[in-house]
Order: sequence, then C-alpha cells, then structure tokens
Amino acid sequence: MPSLRKWFFTGLLVIVPVVITLAVLNWMVGLLDQTLLILPGTWQPDRVLGFHVPGFGALLALAILLVVGAVASNFAGRKLVQWGDRLVSRIPVVRSIYSSVKQVSDTLFSEGGNAFRTAVLVQWPREGVWTVAFVTGAPAGEVAALLQDEFVSVYVPTTPNPTGGYFVMLRKSDCIELDMGVDAALRYIVSMGVVVPHEAAATLPS
Repeated sequence: MPSLRKWFFTGLLVIVPVVITLAVLNWMVGLLDQTLLILPGTWQPDRVLGFHVPGFGALLALAILLVVGAVASNFAGRKLVQWGDRLVSRIPVVRSIYSSVKQVSDTLFSEGGNAFRTAVLVQWPREGVWTVAFVTGAPAGEVAALLQDEFVSVYVPTTPNPTGGYFVMLRKSDCIELDMGVDAALRYIVSMGVVVPHEAAATLPS
C-alpha cells in the first residue's frame, strides 16, 4: 500500500501540470481563434481548407498586433493614436474605463514603464509576517505631499493568483530589495513557496 500511494501521488505530480498546461493552451488557442470572425466568410480557413486547423486565429492575432505596432511606431501612427485617445476621452462613461485601462497597460507594457521591475520583501498584513511584493513606483502629487517620509508604491499579490492583490504605500526603509528577478518572484508566489529561487538568501532585519 505505501508503494501504491507513492506511485499515485508521483503520477499526479507528473500528470496534473501537463493536463492543466494543455487545458490553458487549448483555451487560449480557442479564444484567439475567435479573431478569424473578422475575416469574410469566403476567407475563413475552415471553408478554404475544408477542415478546421486550430491556431490560425492565434497567427492572425499576432499578425494584427505586429501591424498595429508597426503603424503606431511611426510619426503618423502616433498622431492617429493620439487623435483616437482624444476622441474616446470625450465619450462619457467610456472615457473613465478606457483611461484607467490605458494607464495600467502603459505602465505594464511600455518600455519606459516601471511596474513589476523590482521584487521586495515586506511585512504584510502585520508586523512580523513577511511576503514578497513588487515596487510599482513612488507616490506623487497630493499623496506625496502628505507623506512626510520617503515612501514607495507597492503591489502585494495574492497566492496562488497574483492578478489580484493590494496596493499599499510603504516606507522605502521598510522594503528589502531582493536579488531575484520578477519572473522568479512570481513563480515563488504562484507556487505558494514551493518553487524556491536559487539566489542566496538575505538576512531579515531584527
């Protein structure tokens, strides 16, 4: 019985990650295949080939991203994007949603963005309890004027889903910068501490 139990759990450790990975990939490919709906009916790959080939939508989505990125990178494209931003900013309700989403995407995906660039160790949710978080910037404007010390903006992700979390402002002196990269820190968080980064451990302050 001990051997059977060991084999069972070892099989789970091998099979479960593979099944979940394939399921996520299948969902992503199926979602991206919806991009094909923008093509005329006579251009649909299923109709042209006579059978369904998964992944054409993903290739079309990639091509669209590259084309839009190339167009938006030149002078005329930037002006067109700015004109579109001004147009959307005049539409009630839509402008509040669009501006919020755009600010987040600009921070996360732009080359000059500083989100999730530094992993830090902070005490959360109370003193004596430590977790890994990410510095996203520094307070500015009215908030910075009210804070008397040097603070940083910190995102504290939840586990095992790091897309949810808390935005807090902590004293810079209370944050311990880690040598591990952002990717390693995210794996550490998602795995609930099981996948430990191989960087040398720092000593916690007393």
